[in-house]
Amino acid sequence: MKAMTILASACLVCGSAQAAGPEPGRFSLTLLGGGDIPISGDVHDGATVDVPDLGPLNPALAGVDAQLRIGSRTHERIYDVASTYGLRMAWGMSDRMEVFGELRETHASAGSVQVGEAYVPALDVALPVYGRFSSYQAWSAEVGVRWYFMDPGFARPYVAARLGGTETDDIDATFQIPDADILIPNAPFYEKKWALSAGFDVGVNIPLSERASFIAETGVRYVDDLEGDDSAIGPLGLSRINDTGRRVSVPVTLALRWDF
Repeated sequence: MKAMTILASACLVCGSAQAAGPEPGRFSLTLLGGGDIPISGDVHDGATVDVPDLGPLNPALAGVDAQLRIGSRTHERIYDVASTYGLRMAWGMSDRMEVFGELRETHASAGSVQVGEAYVPALDVALPVYGRFSSYQAWSAEVGVRWYFMDPGFARPYVAARLGGTETDDIDATFQIPDADILIPNAPFYEKKWALSAGFDVGVNIPLSERASFIAETGVRYVDDLEGDDSAIGPLGLSRINDTGRRVSVPVTLALRWDF
């Protein structure tokens, strides 16, 4: 990525490259990669539920009651920045507008966080509850329209709008209360599901040659709610904490484009 940035800057300085932006009836292919920074949306909601007997979770605590106090946790707190890469195909409608289709994969490694606490009245103590969530893996298929500004010849800024669908892979969660020797491993949390996705982009197209260009792009991405799996957490009264999953993020993308 650093090498591509240096090369693009050099081409801007020399000014010898011709515009490689859209032309009527001309096809282009773009390879892209970068990061996806979550800014809003929860991996799970919060809930407070009474557990009358901890025995099913730890036989040594049979007859002991507790109150689970689970707080909401964001994508940013659990997954942080995701990596993304993809393929974009576009068709020029004029020298200022094109329609495009994009296939994209987004991946974030598994994340761990304290999700809340378990208050035990018999001991008058609150024990920390931890959760580890499996990796976030999503595949997007979207179409959109892009509008360019300024005249061909040098760097051209643009804006774009997109709409489509994103399939997010299933997510499991492992919950642990170390101080009570309680472990719920690999509990199903979200099912694989397609959801509505949309976005708005701003970027700049920098010519490298007559038919190739370098692209720097950012914007906003939205993926709608996921499909909760309550088979493991439902009996604990926590079935509503995974009735969410939507994600709002800011992509930071670098790309190389070829016009044919």
